[in-house]
Amino acid sequence: MKTIKSIHKDYLVHEAFFDDIISNFDSKGEPFGNQDRNSLKLFDLNGKSINVKSFRIPNLVNQIAYRFFRKSKAQRSFEYGNWLKSLDIGTPQPLAYYEYKSAFLFNKSYYISAQQDCDLTYRELTTNFDYPDHEHILRAFTRFTYKLHKKNVHFLDHSPGNTLIKKVGDEYQFYLVDLNRMEFKELDFETRITNFSKLTTHKFMVEIMSDEYAKCSGEDYDKILDVMWSSTEAFQNKYHRKRRLKNKILFWRRRV
Repeated sequence: MKTIKSIHKDYLVHEAFFDDIISNFDSKGEPFGNQDRNSLKLFDLNGKSINVKSFRIPNLVNQIAYRFFRKSKAQRSFEYGNWLKSLDIGTPQPLAYYEYKSAFLFNKSYYISAQQDCDLTYRELTTNFDYPDHEHILRAFTRFTYKLHKKNVHFLDHSPGNTLIKKVGDEYQFYLVDLNRMEFKELDFETRITNFSKLTTHKFMVEIMSDEYAKCSGEDYDKILDVMWSSTEAFQNKYHRKRRLKNKILFWRRRV
């Protein structure tokens, strides 16, 4: 099995440490967060916490695709993270990525980044409307998203769990995580506004975000609200249709 790795130039001094934690990932480290799809662990590096994400082995088609035709999720996370940092967009510091490949198939991959402390994620704004500074945070988040769009960043996984929020003084800082699905290009109006569609089911939040985006962009509030809310409804309808279909399939599997 061939190993491919890339380490941020400022962290090359820690290469032996990174090699060790990747080689012994199954037996070392502290599990962190949701382990359903991919495995996350924390490790201590000279008193600082680092985050290692182990991507599961893809299906056979993607093993071939990632081996020959596409960049892996780990490589994309590392490269996109570094690009975001260069644009002064918040994301945990990328440290390294590792890949394991055979002659014909892609196997495991790992993305290493600094662990980012936070006070909440966007998700808390969708469940706790009494959270202190709720509207202030929501408007600041909208300005952060407008900044992404102005810098030609299309975050395809712009969803409630993928933005960490940290209060610094009286202001809030935002950090993107789960970086492997992004586009970098000039974004038209429709693409920018539909980028909010996965964030909430609550219309009053959509109204606030539409109002703040209108203030940032100078574009018409009613037009923004119409697109943002209709795309939100469309996403929710699609999501629930897929859930119903999946439940039917699983039901018949259980019957068999």
